[in-house]
Amino acid sequence: MDVECHQVSRGRRHQLDNGNSFSPTAMPWSGVDIGGTLVKLVYFEPTDFINAEQEYEAEVETLRTIRHYLTSNTAYGKSGIRDVHLTIKDFKIHGRTGNLHFIRFPTIDMPAFLQLVKSKNLSSVADKICATGGGAYKFAEDVREIVNMKLEKYDELDCLISGIHFIDSKIPNECYYWGNVDPFNSEACEKIPYDFRDPYPYLVVNIGSGVSVLSVKSQTDFKRVSGTSLGGGTFLGLCCLLTGCQTFEEAIELAEVGDHTKVDKLVRDIYGGDYDRLHLPGSTVASSFGHMNVPEKRESVSKNDLARATLVTITNNIGSIARMCALNEGIERIVFVGNFLRVNPLSMKLLSYAMEYWSQGALKALFLEHEGYFGAVGALMQLMKMENGETSQS
Repeated sequence: MDVECHQVSRGRRHQLDNGNSFSPTAMPWSGVDIGGTLVKLVYFEPTDFINAEQEYEAEVETLRTIRHYLTSNTAYGKSGIRDVHLTIKDFKIHGRTGNLHFIRFPTIDMPAFLQLVKSKNLSSVADKICATGGGAYKFAEDVREIVNMKLEKYDELDCLISGIHFIDSKIPNECYYWGNVDPFNSEACEKIPYDFRDPYPYLVVNIGSGVSVLSVKSQTDFKRVSGTSLGGGTFLGLCCLLTGCQTFEEAIELAEVGDHTKVDKLVRDIYGGDYDRLHLPGSTVASSFGHMNVPEKRESVSKNDLARATLVTITNNIGSIARMCALNEGIERIVFVGNFLRVNPLSMKLLSYAMEYWSQGALKALFLEHEGYFGAVGALMQLMKMENGETSQS
């Protein structure tokens, strides 16, 4: 028996002697959501080893190398990021305690990620990765050929819902809303915790590259009721074309100091003020990018103004669809999630104001701290089921 196998065997015996359901050699515990724009990875780092000798017994060299690499860095290569502020410490799962880490990188860098996995020799300790999202299908053959592992594929909507409820059940104040929303004074807004223990029914508006809207009646009873192709990918793509920016973060930074009214045509630009009969304030956007057909106005706008107008256009469209879906489904709570909301309080406040104003206070826009990672968390939950002997979907 070689050293690695000997360590695995000793680790398994230690766990069985202590009455646990399965060995730490089943690690690494992770789940991945491969979207159209971003790959989201969650990784569980155990911290409950009693001493260094036990740690040595429980983890083979490969696992320790992977753990050290993931947890000692906040950036990986040119584009991988660990969202340190989202780390959940002292996280308890399947009888173990540790830290749950959240990592993301652009989907276009998936080939580099696979080479990294190969270099860390992950296939020597695991033969599969639990994954969701369209990329779980798109990259399945690449994963098999390059790293000699199988992508266990799970439905992204199932993973999304299970991830939301798992995290919210574990983390206090995961759910919140924006109070005192004023479109002309965003500084007056405040984050207020929301009790999500009994949320049904509610809508989930998942804003990734595109948008899906789900009507959720329970953890197992939900359906997709609408969506739009105009999502976070649209915002970033248009901003890259219009401003020359390269990243989502750059686009948001431009939008934060822009003035969309120089780009958009408002109700007051048409009526000279409010449209009282339809209860439309003069500040309402009547035509997105409506000023850009005038050469003089095109010449006067900045990149910041164009980025802000793009953000307002995409956000307003999503809000309008969400509101109509809520009316059709008879639902008063709308949960907005997805990486479009990352570093993007502008859109959150726009959505909050729109839901409250147009519903006269009947609709509540809710948000979650871990925004775009719930699909990956759901994939991690599938790994836990697999370790307990439940069957795979793929």
